[in-house]
Amino acid sequence: MADDEQTRRIVAARLALRERWQAKVKATPGVADARPLGSGPTNRHGMPQVPPGQTVTTKWPVLDLGERPQVSTASWRLTVDGAVRTSLELDFPGLLKLPQVQVSADFHCVTTWSLLDSRWGGVSLATVAAAAGLAEDATHVLTHGLDGYTTNLSLDEALKDDVLLVHTWNGQPLPYEHGGPVRVITPQLYAWKGAKWIGRLEFLTQDVLGFWEERGYSNTAHPWRDDRYS
Repeated sequence: MADDEQTRRIVAARLALRERWQAKVKATPGVADARPLGSGPTNRHGMPQVPPGQTVTTKWPVLDLGERPQVSTASWRLTVDGAVRTSLELDFPGLLKLPQVQVSADFHCVTTWSLLDSRWGGVSLATVAAAAGLAEDATHVLTHGLDGYTTNLSLDEALKDDVLLVHTWNGQPLPYEHGGPVRVITPQLYAWKGAKWIGRLEFLTQDVLGFWEERGYSNTAHPWRDDRYS
């Protein structure tokens, strides 16, 4: 019963958070762009299937910083802190107790390949944000990978329904080389905006650049605007 009550509270908080950010989310280029660049049939968001400069792949290439942390479901922990009312630490069983979702979404890498129509399972980043309770002045989140990688998201992007902490891919546990046991995916942005081996969500009251953003990659990363570099 205690778990059921906690779930109800989190769902209610998630709905309130969604209502609060709904207008800003709907105004983002991935949703509202009247003339998106790209080619192919229309995708589920009304965008072209493939953003400009992208080629469809049926395999999932492996890219990382050259360091792969040793992390299992038993050792994995997620810290949620910063501009929140209650800092959290979740282990893997705790993540599985949160409301689970399945999303069919694409994965666009800035290195010019796109993996289409994967089935992702996990927890909405917005659900985790709701569980912690965002501060009124929170505007961004910096995601930290356990390999030292960081990347930043504005909350109007981070709180979209398809931004997930993923633990399954096409019905199987997320492969280790792709960030398992848990990574972030950002289907409406280039994939570098989702950290592998996610270990921390740091909510912020101002924007802070991440690893690639500091090195000249776009701060906004909209694929359908060919928004690769600053």
